[in-house]
Amino acid sequence: MAKVVAVDDDPSIVELVKINLEMQGHQVFTAKDGIEGFAQVQQELPSLVILDVMMPEVDGYTVAQRIRKNKETEHIPILMLTALGVLDDKVKGFDAGADDYLVKPFDIPELLVRVRALLRRSGSVPSSTTTPEVLAAGDLTLIPENLEVKINDQIVKLTPTEFEILNCLMQQHGQTLSLGKLLQDVWGYSPEDDVETIRVHVRHLRAKMEKASSEKSYIETIYGGGYRLIPEGMEKSSKK
Repeated sequence: MAKVVAVDDDPSIVELVKINLEMQGHQVFTAKDGIEGFAQVQQELPSLVILDVMMPEVDGYTVAQRIRKNKETEHIPILMLTALGVLDDKVKGFDAGADDYLVKPFDIPELLVRVRALLRRSGSVPSSTTTPEVLAAGDLTLIPENLEVKINDQIVKLTPTEFEILNCLMQQHGQTLSLGKLLQDVWGYSPEDDVETIRVHVRHLRAKMEKASSEKSYIETIYGGGYRLIPEGMEKSSKK
């Protein structure tokens, strides 16, 4: 099915993850610390990394940052699996490059749901796109096969999660998509306590798009509602 690297300094957690993912048909490689884990990611180039945070030598935040900064691994989805479950810890994980965050102790069915959702986005075409066709609106052209968005003449490389968020917004541009709707469409679930997941990823996506366009912003925050895509862009001074 898929190749997965699981990194955790707790042997029982690694074994639990490995057994259950192998029962789903996946090939699982394990590592006991951040140094060994990053080496495994570079060697195997997996479809998914499951990453603990509190580890000796190199912590999970640092490993995630290294994965995102490496050209060969920057696209790989990362699921952080950790006992650090307060909001600030989650935000720090997302800022480091995590795509999703599961707090220990966790239920195996929930782990499997999140793994399936991330693997669904690890291919070049997100599930919400029925065909690998270029989607264009206003200044924006979405290129599925490369996980890129073209803003006028500028190419912006996106993570799989950022790509699918933008794809959802472009599919319904001009309409406001709620946080719950985005969680359902992109992650495949809609827990009320995980809305910060969307906020952090949208912030990263918005920053990338604004960097490519020094004069415009394309994602509008509708307070109390969600987000809306403005394909023609708006002046940053008017961004909400």
